[in-house]
Amino acid sequence: MNNQSSRRKLLKQLAAGSLAAAALSPLDVFAKEDMNEVYKLKGNINHSVCQWTYNFLSLDELCAVVKETGFSAIDLIAPKDWPTLQKHGIFSSMCYSAGKISLTEGWNNKNFHEGLIKDFTESIPLVSKAGYKNLICFSGNRKGMDDETGLKNCTEGLKQIIGLAEKNNVIIQMELLNSKVNHVDYMCDKTPWGVELCKRIGSPNFKLLYDIYHMQIDEGDVIHTIRDNHQYIGHYHTGGVPGRHIIDETQELYYPAIMKAILETGYKEYVAQEFVPNEKDNESKIAALKKAVKICDV
Repeated sequence: MNNQSSRRKLLKQLAAGSLAAAALSPLDVFAKEDMNEVYKLKGNINHSVCQWTYNFLSLDELCAVVKETGFSAIDLIAPKDWPTLQKHGIFSSMCYSAGKISLTEGWNNKNFHEGLIKDFTESIPLVSKAGYKNLICFSGNRKGMDDETGLKNCTEGLKQIIGLAEKNNVIIQMELLNSKVNHVDYMCDKTPWGVELCKRIGSPNFKLLYDIYHMQIDEGDVIHTIRDNHQYIGHYHTGGVPGRHIIDETQELYYPAIMKAILETGYKEYVAQEFVPNEKDNESKIAALKKAVKICDV
Protein backbone atom coordinates (compact mmCIF):
# COMPACT_ATOMS: atom_id res chain seq x y z
CA MET A 1 0.00 0.00 0.00
CA ASN A 2 1.43 3.39 -0.95
CA ASN A 3 1.73 6.27 1.50
CA GLN A 4 -1.27 8.15 0.03
CA SER A 5 -3.55 5.12 0.33
CA SER A 6 -2.30 4.43 3.84
CA ARG A 7 -3.02 8.00 4.85
CA ARG A 8 -6.57 7.84 3.42
CA LYS A 9 -7.20 4.62 5.31
CA LEU A 10 -5.90 6.16 8.53
CA LEU A 11 -8.12 9.23 8.19
CA LYS A 12 -11.18 7.04 7.57
CA GLN A 13 -10.39 5.03 10.68
CA LEU A 14 -9.98 8.19 12.76
CA ALA A 15 -13.28 9.56 11.52
CA ALA A 16 -15.09 6.29 12.20
CA GLY A 17 -13.53 6.04 15.66
CA SER A 18 -14.48 9.60 16.56
CA LEU A 19 -18.11 8.98 15.56
CA ALA A 20 -18.26 5.81 17.60
CA ALA A 21 -16.73 7.55 20.60
CA ALA A 22 -19.26 10.37 20.40
CA ALA A 23 -21.93 8.06 21.82
CA LEU A 24 -19.81 7.54 24.95
CA SER A 25 -18.29 9.84 27.54
CA PRO A 26 -15.29 11.57 25.89
CA LEU A 27 -13.21 11.29 29.07
CA ASP A 28 -13.93 7.58 29.65
CA VAL A 29 -13.36 6.02 26.26
CA PHE A 30 -10.25 4.12 25.27
CA ALA A 31 -10.47 2.31 21.95
CA LYS A 32 -8.25 -0.75 21.74
CA GLU A 33 -6.23 -1.52 18.64
CA ASP A 34 -8.86 -3.93 17.31
CA MET A 35 -11.60 -1.28 17.87
CA ASN A 36 -13.97 -4.03 19.09
CA GLU A 37 -13.43 -3.50 22.80
CA VAL A 38 -13.53 -0.32 24.83
CA TYR A 39 -11.17 0.45 27.67
CA LYS A 40 -12.56 2.94 30.18
CA LEU A 41 -10.01 5.33 31.64
CA LYS A 42 -10.00 5.21 35.43
CA GLY A 43 -10.05 9.00 35.77
CA ASN A 44 -7.12 9.16 38.21
CA ILE A 45 -4.57 10.48 35.72
CA ASN A 46 -5.16 13.46 33.43
CA HIS A 47 -3.52 12.26 30.22
CA SER A 48 -1.89 14.36 27.52
CA VAL A 49 0.57 13.95 24.63
CA CYS A 50 3.33 16.23 23.37
CA GLN A 51 2.61 17.40 19.84
CA TRP A 52 6.17 17.24 18.51
CA THR A 53 6.44 13.47 19.09
CA TYR A 54 3.43 12.90 16.81
CA ASN A 55 4.15 15.59 14.24
CA PHE A 56 3.78 13.12 11.37
CA LEU A 57 0.09 13.91 11.89
CA SER A 58 -1.41 17.33 11.33
CA LEU A 59 -2.69 18.97 14.50
CA ASP A 60 -6.27 18.31 13.35
CA GLU A 61 -5.42 14.63 12.91
CA LEU A 62 -3.71 14.45 16.30
CA CYS A 63 -6.76 16.01 17.93
CA ALA A 64 -8.87 13.25 16.37
CA VAL A 65 -6.50 10.57 17.70
CA VAL A 66 -6.59 12.12 21.17
CA LYS A 67 -10.39 12.18 21.25
CA GLU A 68 -10.60 8.64 19.91
CA THR A 69 -8.17 7.44 22.57
CA GLY A 70 -10.34 8.98 25.24
CA PHE A 71 -8.45 11.93 26.70
CA SER A 72 -8.60 15.62 25.86
CA ALA A 73 -5.26 17.44 26.10
CA ILE A 74 -2.11 18.13 24.06
CA ASP A 75 1.17 19.53 25.38
CA LEU A 76 3.55 22.15 23.99
CA ILE A 77 1.21 24.22 21.85
CA ALA A 78 1.88 27.83 20.84
CA PRO A 79 -0.86 30.52 20.68
CA LYS A 80 -1.14 30.31 16.89
CA ASP A 81 -2.41 26.73 17.20
CA TRP A 82 -4.83 27.20 20.10
CA PRO A 83 -7.81 27.83 17.76
CA THR A 84 -7.30 24.37 16.26
CA LEU A 85 -7.40 22.77 19.71
CA GLN A 86 -10.45 24.79 20.69
CA LYS A 87 -12.24 23.72 17.51
CA HIS A 88 -11.86 20.10 18.62
CA GLY A 89 -12.52 20.69 22.32
CA ILE A 90 -8.92 19.82 23.22
CA PHE A 91 -7.07 21.49 26.12
CA SER A 92 -3.54 22.93 25.89
CA SER A 93 -2.02 21.32 28.97
CA MET A 94 1.36 23.03 28.51
CA CYS A 95 1.76 26.20 26.46
CA TYR A 96 4.64 27.70 24.56
CA SER A 97 5.07 31.46 24.68
CA ALA A 98 4.20 33.53 21.62
CA GLY A 99 7.82 34.51 20.91
CA LYS A 100 11.06 32.73 20.09
CA ILE A 101 11.49 29.47 22.01
CA SER A 102 15.04 28.47 22.88
CA LEU A 103 16.29 25.78 25.23
CA THR A 104 19.86 27.07 25.10
CA GLU A 105 19.29 30.83 25.50
CA GLY A 106 17.31 31.03 28.71
CA TRP A 107 16.80 32.76 32.02
CA ASN A 108 20.26 31.97 33.39
CA ASN A 109 21.83 34.56 31.08
CA LYS A 110 21.06 38.23 31.75
CA ASN A 111 21.73 39.04 28.11
CA PHE A 112 18.42 37.37 27.27
CA HIS A 113 16.32 38.83 30.08
CA GLU A 114 15.00 41.80 28.16
CA GLY A 115 13.62 39.66 25.33
CA LEU A 116 12.30 36.96 27.65
CA ILE A 117 10.56 39.44 29.94
CA LYS A 118 8.89 41.07 26.94
CA ASP A 119 7.82 37.71 25.54
CA PHE A 120 6.41 36.38 28.81
CA THR A 121 4.76 39.68 29.69
CA GLU A 122 2.85 39.43 26.42
CA SER A 123 2.21 35.68 26.63
CA ILE A 124 1.00 35.29 30.22
CA PRO A 125 -2.27 37.22 29.68
CA LEU A 126 -2.83 35.29 26.43
CA VAL A 127 -2.55 31.98 28.28
CA SER A 128 -4.97 33.17 30.93
CA LYS A 129 -7.48 34.58 28.45
CA ALA A 130 -7.50 31.29 26.54
CA GLY A 131 -8.38 29.44 29.74
CA TYR A 132 -5.01 27.70 30.09
CA LYS A 133 -2.62 27.77 33.04
CA ASN A 134 0.80 26.27 32.24
CA LEU A 135 3.59 28.12 30.41
CA ILE A 136 6.93 26.43 29.85
CA CYS A 137 10.35 28.04 30.27
CA PHE A 138 13.99 26.94 30.12
CA SER A 139 17.15 27.70 32.06
CA GLY A 140 19.42 27.86 29.03
CA ASN A 141 22.91 26.39 28.67
CA ARG A 142 25.77 26.94 31.11
CA LYS A 143 28.42 28.15 28.68
CA GLY A 144 30.93 28.03 31.54
CA MET A 145 28.56 29.50 34.13
CA ASP A 146 28.55 28.06 37.66
CA ASP A 147 25.37 26.87 39.37
CA GLU A 148 25.12 29.76 41.84
CA THR A 149 25.41 32.45 39.17
CA GLY A 150 22.77 30.65 37.13
CA LEU A 151 20.44 30.52 40.13
CA LYS A 152 20.91 34.22 40.84
CA ASN A 153 20.32 35.21 37.21
CA CYS A 154 17.23 33.02 36.83
CA THR A 155 15.80 34.33 40.09
CA GLU A 156 16.39 37.95 39.12
CA GLY A 157 14.78 37.56 35.71
CA LEU A 158 11.84 35.35 36.65
CA LYS A 159 10.87 37.53 39.61
CA GLN A 160 10.14 40.30 37.12
CA ILE A 161 7.30 38.27 35.56
CA ILE A 162 6.09 36.11 38.45
CA GLY A 163 3.78 38.81 39.81
CA LEU A 164 2.00 38.96 36.46
CA ALA A 165 1.77 35.16 36.44
CA GLU A 166 0.19 35.22 39.90
CA LYS A 167 -2.29 37.90 38.85
CA ASN A 168 -3.33 35.82 35.83
CA ASN A 169 -3.29 32.44 37.61
CA VAL A 170 -0.62 31.14 35.23
CA ILE A 171 2.10 28.75 36.39
CA ILE A 172 5.56 29.22 34.88
CA GLN A 173 7.19 25.79 34.62
CA MET A 174 10.89 25.25 34.04
CA GLU A 175 11.66 21.92 32.43
CA LEU A 176 14.31 19.59 33.81
CA LEU A 177 16.33 18.18 30.87
CA ASN A 178 19.24 15.76 30.83
CA SER A 179 22.64 17.16 29.88
CA LYS A 180 24.19 13.74 29.31
CA VAL A 181 22.50 12.56 26.11
CA ASN A 182 20.08 15.07 24.58
CA HIS A 183 20.86 18.58 25.84
CA VAL A 184 24.55 18.82 26.58
CA ASP A 185 25.42 21.84 28.77
CA TYR A 186 21.81 22.56 29.82
CA MET A 187 21.82 24.06 33.31
CA CYS A 188 18.54 22.88 34.88
CA ASP A 189 19.58 19.23 34.65
CA LYS A 190 19.17 18.12 38.27
CA THR A 191 16.14 18.26 40.57
CA PRO A 192 18.03 19.86 43.53
CA TRP A 193 19.05 22.83 41.36
CA GLY A 194 15.48 23.29 40.16
CA VAL A 195 14.08 22.97 43.68
CA GLU A 196 16.51 25.61 44.95
CA LEU A 197 15.32 27.95 42.20
CA CYS A 198 11.70 27.36 43.25
CA LYS A 199 12.61 28.22 46.85
CA ARG A 200 14.36 31.42 45.84
CA ILE A 201 11.47 32.61 43.68
CA GLY A 202 9.09 31.68 46.48
CA SER A 203 5.86 31.62 44.49
CA PRO A 204 3.25 28.88 43.96
CA ASN A 205 3.17 30.09 40.35
CA PHE A 206 6.67 28.84 39.61
CA LYS A 207 7.22 25.08 39.46
CA LEU A 208 9.25 22.39 37.73
CA LEU A 209 8.27 20.30 34.75
CA TYR A 210 9.68 16.96 35.84
CA ASP A 211 10.54 14.98 32.73
CA ILE A 212 10.83 11.37 33.89
CA TYR A 213 12.88 10.31 30.87
CA HIS A 214 15.43 13.09 31.28
CA MET A 215 15.81 12.70 35.04
CA GLN A 216 16.24 8.94 34.85
CA ILE A 217 19.25 9.60 32.63
CA ASP A 218 20.84 12.35 34.73
CA GLU A 219 20.04 11.31 38.30
CA GLY A 220 17.82 8.20 38.51
CA ASP A 221 15.97 7.40 41.77
CA VAL A 222 12.78 8.69 40.13
CA ILE A 223 10.11 7.61 42.63
CA HIS A 224 12.11 8.72 45.66
CA THR A 225 12.80 12.08 44.03
CA ILE A 226 9.12 12.62 43.19
CA ARG A 227 8.03 11.77 46.74
CA ASP A 228 10.57 14.13 48.28
CA ASN A 229 10.00 17.07 45.92
CA HIS A 230 6.41 16.79 44.66
CA GLN A 231 5.43 20.19 46.08
CA TYR A 232 7.79 21.83 43.58
CA ILE A 233 6.59 19.80 40.57
CA GLY A 234 3.73 21.10 38.46
CA HIS A 235 3.80 18.82 35.41
CA TYR A 236 5.21 15.49 34.18
CA HIS A 237 6.50 14.12 30.87
CA THR A 238 7.10 10.46 30.09
CA GLY A 239 9.57 8.63 27.88
CA GLY A 240 11.22 5.24 27.74
CA VAL A 241 14.86 4.78 28.75
CA PRO A 242 17.00 4.07 26.80
CA GLY A 243 16.05 5.54 23.44
CA ARG A 244 12.99 7.57 24.41
CA HIS A 245 10.65 5.02 22.89
CA ILE A 246 7.31 3.66 24.09
CA ILE A 247 7.19 3.16 27.85
CA ASP A 248 6.57 -0.59 27.81
CA GLU A 249 8.46 -3.67 29.01
CA THR A 250 11.28 -3.05 26.50
CA GLN A 251 12.45 -0.05 28.59
CA GLU A 252 14.06 0.07 32.01
CA LEU A 253 11.43 2.23 33.79
CA TYR A 254 8.26 0.67 35.20
CA TYR A 255 5.68 3.36 34.62
CA PRO A 256 2.71 1.88 36.55
CA ALA A 257 4.74 2.18 39.77
CA ILE A 258 5.85 5.71 38.87
CA MET A 259 2.27 6.78 38.16
CA LYS A 260 1.08 5.30 41.45
CA ALA A 261 3.80 7.23 43.28
CA ILE A 262 2.70 10.44 41.55
CA LEU A 263 -0.93 9.84 42.54
CA GLU A 264 0.09 9.18 46.15
CA THR A 265 1.50 12.72 46.36
CA GLY A 266 -1.99 14.11 45.68
CA TYR A 267 -1.11 15.28 42.17
CA LYS A 268 -4.19 16.24 40.11
CA GLU A 269 -2.68 17.84 37.00
CA TYR A 270 -1.46 16.42 33.65
CA VAL A 271 0.98 13.68 32.66
CA ALA A 272 2.01 14.03 29.00
CA GLN A 273 3.40 11.24 26.85
CA GLU A 274 6.66 12.43 25.27
CA PHE A 275 8.13 9.25 23.86
CA VAL A 276 9.15 9.07 20.20
CA PRO A 277 7.34 6.17 18.49
CA ASN A 278 9.74 4.08 16.43
CA GLU A 279 7.17 1.83 14.76
CA LYS A 280 7.34 1.71 10.97
CA ASP A 281 3.83 2.84 10.01
CA ASN A 282 1.50 5.52 11.33
CA GLU A 283 -1.19 3.11 12.47
CA SER A 284 1.31 1.30 14.70
CA LYS A 285 2.59 4.60 16.05
CA ILE A 286 -0.95 5.60 17.02
CA ALA A 287 -1.46 2.19 18.62
CA ALA A 288 1.71 2.84 20.65
CA LEU A 289 0.19 6.04 22.07
CA LYS A 290 -2.95 4.18 23.09
CA LYS A 291 -0.83 1.49 24.73
CA ALA A 292 1.23 4.09 26.63
CA VAL A 293 -1.89 5.83 27.92
CA LYS A 294 -3.24 2.51 29.16
CA ILE A 295 0.08 1.69 30.88
CA CYS A 296 -0.08 5.01 32.75
CA ASP A 297 -3.78 4.74 33.59
CA VAL A 298 -3.43 3.42 37.14
